[in-house]
Amino acid sequence: MKKTRVNFPRFGSYDICVEHIIKSGLDCEYVYAPPITKKTLEIGTKNSPDFVCTPFKYNLGGYIEAIEAGANTLIQVGGVCRLGYYGELQERILKDLGYDVKFINLSNGNFKNPITFYEEFKKINPNLHIKKLAQACALAVKMVEVIDKIEDYIRQNVGFEKIEGSFDKLHEEFLEDLRDINDKKELNLLSRLYMKKLKKVEVEKPKNPLKVGFVGEYYTIMDQYSNHYMEKELAKKGIIIYRWMNLTNSILNPNTKEVKQSIKNYAKYDMGATAMYTIKKAIDYAKEGCDGIIHVKSFGCTPEIDTMPVLQRISEDYKIPIIYFSFDSQTSDVGINTRIEAFYDMIMMRKEEKKK
Repeated sequence: MKKTRVNFPRFGSYDICVEHIIKSGLDCEYVYAPPITKKTLEIGTKNSPDFVCTPFKYNLGGYIEAIEAGANTLIQVGGVCRLGYYGELQERILKDLGYDVKFINLSNGNFKNPITFYEEFKKINPNLHIKKLAQACALAVKMVEVIDKIEDYIRQNVGFEKIEGSFDKLHEEFLEDLRDINDKKELNLLSRLYMKKLKKVEVEKPKNPLKVGFVGEYYTIMDQYSNHYMEKELAKKGIIIYRWMNLTNSILNPNTKEVKQSIKNYAKYDMGATAMYTIKKAIDYAKEGCDGIIHVKSFGCTPEIDTMPVLQRISEDYKIPIIYFSFDSQTSDVGINTRIEAFYDMIMMRKEEKKK
């Protein structure tokens, strides 16, 4: 029998958590696709429908690179927007390209009935033990929480480090050590160790630094390559970055009723995907005194397009500037950096005016 070699699309730092589930829960080999590059997007774009969103193209390009790296089983996650339909289309495209792989689509599962996901995973390993899978998933969830905690701290302090690259170096070391974690006790020790190390990094933070909130579409806001490392570019200018959207907040600890209630003056209905959270956090950032808000999305993301008129109202009501970025396969770093520079100059001038 051919050995099962599994790949899941790269997504921020969370591939480490997926790797743990694949190896420890499914007893399969995990195949890393190469890091996402321009080549990944070019491959995905070449083989995708023209007007499909950019995350689809990144995923498809990543799948092809993973297959070429030896993967013979691919997993596609479900979703509450068009992402839920992408698995079937990507499977058809890969078959048309001549790739002979097993495709597991988690859109077939039902969160209200978790056993349905077990049935999907059994397609990868028919001898799967549900207890072993449950334990691996439980630890992976804790890994997600630790990753988000570490990255939140870095995001809010990296722009003020005395020695450039200190936080990035620790972040890379943390992720490498995270791969070797086998249980919750080890994970807690690792979390405490790296939080201590991060807090020892010398920073020079001014008394009243600029603060910017990030809102927007799920994939683009969380994947650095997809948003062209915007957070890092802003941090270099001495800005505190707030980004609520991560897996811990949006998937593990959602509070949909509270969110709907808090945005009722701006949106009566849920527009789908991340739209409610975008509106909610834009209001929060405005109330909390952020100097500006950045909205990011992939080209053609309908729910986030629908939020833009609402965000304009929030901007007017709270007198807070909002800039919009839409990413596709043709987006260039030059154009993004020019707009970021202009936005920075504007919020800095506004802050100086308020001091007078």
